[in-house]
Amino acid sequence: MTTDAQTPLNEAPGPLHSGERIEAIDVLRGFALLGILVMNINGMATPMAAYFSPAVMGDGSALDFSTWLFAHLFFDLKMMNIFSMLFGAGLIVMWQRAEAAGRPFAGVYYRRILWLLLLGLLHSYLVWHGDILVTYALCGLVLFFFRRRSPRALLISGAVFLLIGALLSAGGGFAQSQLRNVAAEIEAKVAAGEEMTPRRAGLVKQWQELRATFDPDAEELQTSIDAFRGEASGVLAANAHEAVMMHTQAIPFELFWRAMGLMLLGMAAMKSGVFSAQRTPSYYRRWVLVGLGIGLPIVGFGAWQLSAHNFDFIARFKADFIYNYCASILVSMAYVGIIMRACQADIAAGLRSRLAAVGRTALSNYLLQSLIGVTIFYGYGFGLFSQVSRFGLWSVILSIWAAQLIWSQAWLARFRFGPVEWLWRSLTYWQRQPLKAAAS
Repeated sequence: MTTDAQTPLNEAPGPLHSGERIEAIDVLRGFALLGILVMNINGMATPMAAYFSPAVMGDGSALDFSTWLFAHLFFDLKMMNIFSMLFGAGLIVMWQRAEAAGRPFAGVYYRRILWLLLLGLLHSYLVWHGDILVTYALCGLVLFFFRRRSPRALLISGAVFLLIGALLSAGGGFAQSQLRNVAAEIEAKVAAGEEMTPRRAGLVKQWQELRATFDPDAEELQTSIDAFRGEASGVLAANAHEAVMMHTQAIPFELFWRAMGLMLLGMAAMKSGVFSAQRTPSYYRRWVLVGLGIGLPIVGFGAWQLSAHNFDFIARFKADFIYNYCASILVSMAYVGIIMRACQADIAAGLRSRLAAVGRTALSNYLLQSLIGVTIFYGYGFGLFSQVSRFGLWSVILSIWAAQLIWSQAWLARFRFGPVEWLWRSLTYWQRQPLKAAAS
């Protein structure tokens, strides 16, 4: 790795200095990063099935259901939407600045993405299986080729990717429904005296494994709990199993397509001045009205559907998911509108400054959230896996929020980048980046 003095500055687009950053984007990214924890903490604290259904681990109380409903209405997918859109917006910012300076961009960009992929794989298998960095890196490999398209073309392309993700999810739900019916028929025939052939046994096993993942019985649930409360080797093995499922099922059949669609929407929004607070106040107010007046009620109706079907995972994948899948984007844009207006009107400057600091150190903070979470809940830490109620998790969430709002600003008072951001940039440019902030 070379030092800064050994590589001419005009060879590649360097990292942004604090004066070059767009405050509104940093504030929005910080807001989304903190909000993502509301959903992720459930994935760290309970078996995966409980992430999708409060019926799996909930105590059936009104408090437990209300806590799930609050998170579903205001956080589930909404923060990932914003974070994904900002990933696409970031590509536009970096590319446009490289173009304006006459600097090559592709090589630096792809080194950046490949290092992100490696970091995501390490995070997935060694820390927490719910990692999103792998998905983002895979999308980033494709996203580059859309950078020159017009906002309209990007919107259409984004809608197509989102539609593909929805169709794949719904198709998977119908396939799961068919598998459930076939398995039930086989078991009935075998009970009536027919032979359990290898093919029949394979189909029944497929169904049992699928059901155990999303709707485990008490014994299966306890097995998962014991694994994540156990010794480090057992925790790593259980986590790796979940990571493999994430990478072979969730990413190719839903997450990649949804994230790509959102990133393309983010690129369109960035080119249109939406994320840089350059649109009129009335433009942002309309998004707030549409998001909260139309999007939120649709999400609420979807929650009612999920509850009416007793959170049946097949019903969810077939149809019930679609309400939040689509309408969450409107709610996310309402949040964007609120934050952009706050930046335009210079409201809550102190809070905005702290959120911007979280946003500038988002990668470090994202990984820190995982490290704190698994330390609290996994067996090699305090071993509280499945011992904290859904409502009780809010004490962890609020504590982490407070800590990150404080430490991020304090860190950036002394340093230019977050620690992981600094490492990522240094690896990307293959030269050690200056870390300490310039003396004022």
